[in-house]
Amino acid sequence: MNLPISITMWILALFPILILLILMIKFQWGAPKAAPIGLIITIINSIIFFKAGMVVISTELLKAMWNAFTIIIIIFTAILMYEVTNEAKAFKVLKNSMEKIAPNELLRIIGIGVVFASFLQGVTGFGVPVAVTAPLLVGIGVKPMWAVIIPLLGHSWAGTFGTLAIAWLSLIMQTGIKDILLIKQTAFFACSFIWILNITAITVICWFYGGKKAVRKGFLAILIISTVQGGGQLLFCQINQVLACFIPSCIALAAFLLLSRSRYYKKHWEIENSKIMSRNLSRKEMVFSVKENMNIHQAFIPYYVMTVITLVVLLIPKINSFLGHWSIALNFNETRTGYGVVNLGVESYLPIKPLTNAGTFLFISAVCGFVYYLSKGYLTGESGKSILKRAVKKTIPSSMAVMSLIMMSKVMGGTGQTTVLSLGIAKVLGSYYSIIDPFIGLLGSFMTGSNMSSNIIFGDFQLTTSKILNLKASAILGAHTAGGAIGTAISPGNIVLGTTTAGVLGKEGTVLRKILPIALILTLIFGLILYGAQIAF
Repeated sequence: MNLPISITMWILALFPILILLILMIKFQWGAPKAAPIGLIITIINSIIFFKAGMVVISTELLKAMWNAFTIIIIIFTAILMYEVTNEAKAFKVLKNSMEKIAPNELLRIIGIGVVFASFLQGVTGFGVPVAVTAPLLVGIGVKPMWAVIIPLLGHSWAGTFGTLAIAWLSLIMQTGIKDILLIKQTAFFACSFIWILNITAITVICWFYGGKKAVRKGFLAILIISTVQGGGQLLFCQINQVLACFIPSCIALAAFLLLSRSRYYKKHWEIENSKIMSRNLSRKEMVFSVKENMNIHQAFIPYYVMTVITLVVLLIPKINSFLGHWSIALNFNETRTGYGVVNLGVESYLPIKPLTNAGTFLFISAVCGFVYYLSKGYLTGESGKSILKRAVKKTIPSSMAVMSLIMMSKVMGGTGQTTVLSLGIAKVLGSYYSIIDPFIGLLGSFMTGSNMSSNIIFGDFQLTTSKILNLKASAILGAHTAGGAIGTAISPGNIVLGTTTAGVLGKEGTVLRKILPIALILTLIFGLILYGAQIAF
């Protein structure tokens, strides 16, 4: 590979990302409108400046379509489950019941947007936590845009060791690390940074709800939940990295219920003028009338089914192994650009396992919910058509956005643009590279929507760079994947999932504008801590 690493090439590689950000943040374009523009610029870049022929570009576009297929399935099935629940008026029951379970409104928001979202990330991931919890938050009175922002922040800490540590395992496999001590040291650094992310996210959510007053009221919840989640993950990553997120996420659910019954949170409490809450209705009107005999357990039937199926399939090895035998994959030949960037041929590219796919779990849950509600009279025989029609209508625009974003990412990666960005930074900064290291992880997750993909794209590069610059590899890799966890909160692909199910598709720029400063400041803090730590080593 003889890619020219110059300021001109670096700016050209950065240009599509800058345009995407400007269109979404400055001009408030939604992702369905902005993403195709970014894709077009990326393709033009690839042909004119990065010497990529149509074979390279078409191959990367096909890979992206295959990647997007899995995500689109999740989008559709998550929307389908939401529409089934909404058609049965179950969200009204959830709202009424949640007020009884957790009278403190701030704790309710943390319970759904942080605790439950993190639990879902612990077992499913791939955007499911945002897609599922955004409408739940809307159901308890959170304004739709904020209902997207809250779980994006709330679940991001679980982006490395969630989904049974798939992103973490990808990092270890990609780098080829076999030294157990080095693996544990890397996990320690990663979880230390992620704990900071966790406590920051919960605190920021409290601040959004009601400023200093809400932070003071939420202090005990912040302390306990962040200790269980962030501290628990730091502990378990030294024992069992696969379950390092899942176990603390389960314990956090119990902690939330105990907190809701504690003296500090068991009484009704809210901030009347909270900017994130919809106060259009009077308190009397907010107690919705529902079908007779529907309780919170009945209202939560689809979510119970989803949780049980997910846990059984993913945590019982024999069942997981049996169902995971069937997979579907595509084959791709090797491609090469004019600059010698080689994309190796793959006989089985990102195999999809239909029976263990998160989309399958969501679909079964939606069907079970529909059948149950129908049997109880909460739905009619005609409900199915309207539910399906709305689900398809909402899926189409968000699917186009996700497809364009992933295509942009794959073409940038396959033509060397992503490599130019990373190598250019390393070449200029030298020993100061530690400060930028977490931003590489952030960039990877921002582009792909996945910390797993970020680790795969940049993991080996980070390890090689640490050796060249004589930096501590475990700290570099740990900060990288922690930065990738932050990146999941600002990824346009993940934002689209939330805006779709919350009913505000097209507001992705507004969501990104709220979260991006937090993400960048926190990533910079990670980098400064890492730089200080490297000096101390």
